[in-house]
Amino acid sequence: MRNLLYIITLTLVFASCSEYQDVLKNDDISAKFKLGAELFESGKFDKANRLFLQIVPRYRGKPQAEKLMYMHSKAYYETNDFYTANYKMEQFVESYPQSERVDEIAFLAAESYYFLSPIYSKDQTETIEALTKLQDFINRYPNSKYFDQANSLAQELDIKLEKKAYEIALQYNTTGPFHRDYNSAITAFNNFLDNYPGSIYREDALFYKFDSAYKLAVNSVEWKQQDRTEKALRFYKSLLRNFPDTKYLSQANLMHEKLKNIKNNIIQKS
Repeated sequence: MRNLLYIITLTLVFASCSEYQDVLKNDDISAKFKLGAELFESGKFDKANRLFLQIVPRYRGKPQAEKLMYMHSKAYYETNDFYTANYKMEQFVESYPQSERVDEIAFLAAESYYFLSPIYSKDQTETIEALTKLQDFINRYPNSKYFDQANSLAQELDIKLEKKAYEIALQYNTTGPFHRDYNSAITAFNNFLDNYPGSIYREDALFYKFDSAYKLAVNSVEWKQQDRTEKALRFYKSLLRNFPDTKYLSQANLMHEKLKNIKNNIIQKS
């Protein structure tokens, strides 16, 4: 009995493969459409798309073109070919703006860009593009059932960009010992705080901005020390004003005392 079932299964598989090859090789576009749709519905997206690729140009302007382009573009998404998927899906949105599936495809197009976003330590050009696409979707389809999901993805990408910007600023402060650039660190932290005022890294950014100014002051030549010390003291006050119980309090207070001593010495010499 088991052998019989095995033989029947093999027979069905070979028959299916034979049918697919026959349809793939012949010129009957309706047969290709029908079989492609069946394969698409059964989750065999790669095989379906091989058929769709043969007939897409010949269905332009026909009533079935919308369904075909829907399946064709989504098949790329389902096979993780996100570069092609976002291109084909954006074509669908442009060609069929009144389609009942337009918000689904518009969301999947934006999500395809999301999947192309690299880890935060790499160049974030694709992350910025993905965030723009998701925001465009959010603005264009506020009533879509995919709205909340798009918002969640956009927030995730925004946090990634925040982390990247913070790490770049921190790198100016910590990379060394001979390549630290405290002036650039201060500028980078200022830009970060302006661009991400509600960031989860705000406390850290304020401290390391102060830390950069502190190190610049204590290591300065005498004629530059007064201005740099005053700047560092202002950054200390800013940290404490925003985070009175900062996790860096003990360290910051020690640095503050040293800056006050430098300031007092300058005053005594003047």
